[in-house]
Amino acid sequence: MASSPNHLLASLIASDFDLLEPNLTTVSLMVRKDIERPNRRIEAIYFPESGIVSVVAVQKKTEVEVGLIGREGMTGLPIVLGDDRTPHSTYVQVAGAGQCIPALDLASALGTSRSLRDLLLKYVQAFGLQTTHTAICNARSRLDQRLARWLLMAHDRLDTNLLPLTHEFLSLMLGVRRAGVTEALHMLKTRGLIANGRSQITVRDRKGLERVAGQAYGIPEAEYRRLLGRARIVLSPKISSGR
Repeated sequence: MASSPNHLLASLIASDFDLLEPNLTTVSLMVRKDIERPNRRIEAIYFPESGIVSVVAVQKKTEVEVGLIGREGMTGLPIVLGDDRTPHSTYVQVAGAGQCIPALDLASALGTSRSLRDLLLKYVQAFGLQTTHTAICNARSRLDQRLARWLLMAHDRLDTNLLPLTHEFLSLMLGVRRAGVTEALHMLKTRGLIANGRSQITVRDRKGLERVAGQAYGIPEAEYRRLLGRARIVLSPKISSGR
């Protein structure tokens, strides 16, 4: 296994990491950096080591976030599936850093190693379940439940209780206007679960957020652990200032 803050890279057997390592480059992931543009060829794959990347569904003038990628995963899933583009937009929402590899080099390595392909396909399955549960959550869950779920997902991927999430990002997360964001934040703040300031939210009671989210949170995280148990990721409750 490689030593990497990205848990997919860290879970690779040595021979598979050796296939990728010569073509990996350390990069900064600045806020709003475009990773993938709708219906355009994917040129590079990113394995985040910190920060958060958002996958956003685009329909005319409407944009709604459908998935989060952090240090547990990777971008460029169409490459793993044998394609070279996606109708979605993918860009950085929380700044960080990561490893980058040209799409052609990853595709070549996938053609060489079945074990590498099998591992990355497991992540494709886990991410697909995340997006499915986003759809269920958006259709059936209360606004405060939806916000609690997204905050927990962001908290999983960052090493701090301070989440640099803007109202714009929260609007994408929830698929609502700013007034809806304000309402959802107020719901959680009045229960003492979060504190919010300018462009940031502090998680004060993670256990409380989990109770609010209920069944909206946890199934994709459990599936990730089932599929990728060798990876050093814990998408689960962590220490916070909970009551």
